Amino acid sequence: MPQFRLSEAARLLDVSDDTVRRWVRAEQLPCTEDSAGRMVVDGAELAAFARRDAGTPADPTGVARSARNRFVGLVTDVVADTVMAKVELQCGPNRIVSLMSTEAVRELGLEPGVLAVAVVKATQVVVETPGGRS
Repeated sequence: MPQFRLSEAARLLDVSDDTVRRWVRAEQLPCTEDSAGRMVVDGAELAAFARRDAGTPADPTGVARSARNRFVGLVTDVVADTVMAKVELQCGPNRIVSLMSTEAVRELGLEPGVLAVAVVKATQVVVETPGGRS
């Protein structure tokens, strides 16, 4: 099972190293020492912690959907021509880009600073792992 140093865990969780150390001291995030004496977090434990303590903002739409991949965030950029538009949202640490009709952008009132929800329903998702890890 992969192990992550506390600084790596902090980067993956998008928090400071100090925050991860506080979680470890408070026994919210279990860690051990590796063979070199460094504090490490088991990959499965880190994944469970990330899922359990994910700070996702509440969906303001109040609409029930079958799609589970919902990202609440702010519109940061809209580039539109007469037919198509590119809309960018910042949803926590995630940048989401959507291509849609300019008509849809107008109807939804999308412009920088607007609260929006990106709903992703995909039949194909590519998953990659960093080189050198197995």
